[in-house]
Amino acid sequence: MSEKTAPASIEEFDARLREISGTLPKRLQQCAEFVSANTDRIAVSTVAELAAAADVQPSALMRFCKMLGFKGYSGLQRLFRDAYSQQWPDYSTRLATLRAQSDSAPSALLAEFVETGRLALEDLVGNVDPAVLDQAVAVLAKARLVHVAGYRRAFPVASYLSYAFEKMECPSMLHDGTGQLNQRHSISPDDAVIAVSFAPYTAQTVSLVDHANDLGCPVVVLTDTAMSPFDGDNVSVITVKDADVAGFRSLTSTMSLAMTIAVSVGRMRGV
Repeated sequence: MSEKTAPASIEEFDARLREISGTLPKRLQQCAEFVSANTDRIAVSTVAELAAAADVQPSALMRFCKMLGFKGYSGLQRLFRDAYSQQWPDYSTRLATLRAQSDSAPSALLAEFVETGRLALEDLVGNVDPAVLDQAVAVLAKARLVHVAGYRRAFPVASYLSYAFEKMECPSMLHDGTGQLNQRHSISPDDAVIAVSFAPYTAQTVSLVDHANDLGCPVVVLTDTAMSPFDGDNVSVITVKDADVAGFRSLTSTMSLAMTIAVSVGRMRGV
């Protein structure tokens, strides 16, 4: 049997993972399930750290990497590090890119953000599945309490949702990590969670969604790729892609989607 070629992109990695999933020995299947749900950890974890988190031996994780076509864990890690570094450069690089543009006036930058935002909004209208959106609104509207989660870049969206729910007298709780308080224990099966997270996904959000799913609590996730680590019988994912200018990503589309959800929930609750 010929040796497999290692995936050259995240998309190829996801396809390879789907191809072999369910056909592996117990420990390797355990690796597959953990890696699939925690892709955000690959770029920043050593093989020992990732193996410990997956509750397998490092040797099992190494065998798993080779089954995917990599020579070892470093090849898998390099794929994710390269993908994230190419997609989203650091802020110094982004600013340097802007300075290199022929017209770096604030008014020109504003025009560029507006135009890319307009195109992203047009894509949003055509790409969001109306049935999934309707189901998400229905789930949130009938919940006893809506838990809202979003960290780092997603925090403005989460805080807006919490504000909007409060104004429409929809009981909600914002999970913001203040003081490193763990509020997940307040979640019950009668509640609902709406979480916002973008690649590379925040570990707190992934953990919260997994916890809610395990409880049987319905979860709505707003994220930027269909191959996110958010999965489960009680999890509904709505994919939304925002525009970027020189690597600076706006929240135009995500905010529009969040506003739509908040207002629709308020209307369904009869506020």
